[in-house]
Amino acid sequence: MESVNFEDMRRAMVDSQLRTSGVNDAWVVAAMGSVPREDYVPAAHRTTAYMDRSILLDDGSTLNPAVSTAMLLQAAEVRTDDVVLLVGKDNGYVADILKSRVQSITAVASDKLSQAQTGGPFSIIIIDGAAEELPPVLLGLAAEGARMVTGVIEGAVTRLAKGYVHKGKVALKSFVDSEIAAIPGFARKPEFVF
Repeated sequence: MESVNFEDMRRAMVDSQLRTSGVNDAWVVAAMGSVPREDYVPAAHRTTAYMDRSILLDDGSTLNPAVSTAMLLQAAEVRTDDVVLLVGKDNGYVADILKSRVQSITAVASDKLSQAQTGGPFSIIIIDGAAEELPPVLLGLAAEGARMVTGVIEGAVTRLAKGYVHKGKVALKSFVDSEIAAIPGFARKPEFVF
């Protein structure tokens, strides 16, 4: 059986997926070209870790396609002095990519936002998934003018979006259609219909 060269697979992901999708931010390309994506997926998916698709993880969460992750990180315009809140896994792929760029990162699961209170206010909020509605507590964690990037669910389509927090509110503007998994707890509340 032939051995798998993950370094070659990472390089191919950068060249054929990220760069061809307009991802050219040097730190994003360098980090995603060095962080071993195969270490964050179940053993059965290691050889397909670099395919342009989502991967269901053992804990029921999803590792989003590399292109979606790269586009979100590039849109966030992450600076080395940013105070980052990642809504996602604290020991996951996106957290480790961010750790290569910033000193201050707080990562929390979507149902544990209150645990992020002590780390803020945050200059960037990155949501590693798609939301229908943002919980009010999330906006309360942001500094005035904070950048926010996330996936958004609009009907049957998911898009990547960016916005700036102003007076506790954010207007997100979609910038590309992209596969990104729904994040638990960020679904729109059911409305009463008579």
